[in-house]
Amino acid sequence: MGQIKVTKAPIEGLYVIEPTVHGDSRGYFVETYNQNDMHEAGLDMVFVQDNQSMSTKGVLRGLHFQKQYPQGKLVRVIKGSVFDVAVDLRSNSKTYGQWYGVELNAENMKQFYISEGFAHGFLVLSDVAEFCYKCTDFYHPGDEGGMAWNDPEIGIEWPGVVGKYQGTASAEGYRLESGECLNLSDKDQKWLGLKDTFKF
Repeated sequence: MGQIKVTKAPIEGLYVIEPTVHGDSRGYFVETYNQNDMHEAGLDMVFVQDNQSMSTKGVLRGLHFQKQYPQGKLVRVIKGSVFDVAVDLRSNSKTYGQWYGVELNAENMKQFYISEGFAHGFLVLSDVAEFCYKCTDFYHPGDEGGMAWNDPEIGIEWPGVVGKYQGTASAEGYRLESGECLNLSDKDQKWLGLKDTFKF
């Protein structure tokens, strides 16, 4: 019997994955990946690299992709909570420019599979979050692409973020409802909007 439930998201190429958790007074056990279950759901990707990051509350990473070596990503959170987002950049897709987001946390143990052709990013909702992801291609320095996290043409609804778009991806003018500053890398504050972004 399959231990992993795969649900298609409203945008083709995105999947929410929920493992079965076996718990008792001692703790729990969970299969975080099962190739047979994934194949049964029509997902036959092969992963070649695993990554892990730690971020603090208010950190927003994204929106990222690789241009010539696009990566499919299976992402999950092992500590804390994030709001994870994918934006469709496939030029021939009927959902081009649309986004989908899901909260991933250590309690719900949900995973999110983002196929090649999407920009990806996340916002940390908890004090600290540890984020793990499997990739279908290797990281290629110099092949990075990105797009503005706050492009009004896309209109991502980042939970708890307040502020007004000022024409750039800068974090200036934004904050969390709880008062903390939004924390983006210098690089992520320079990406352009959808109309000026690479298309697959």
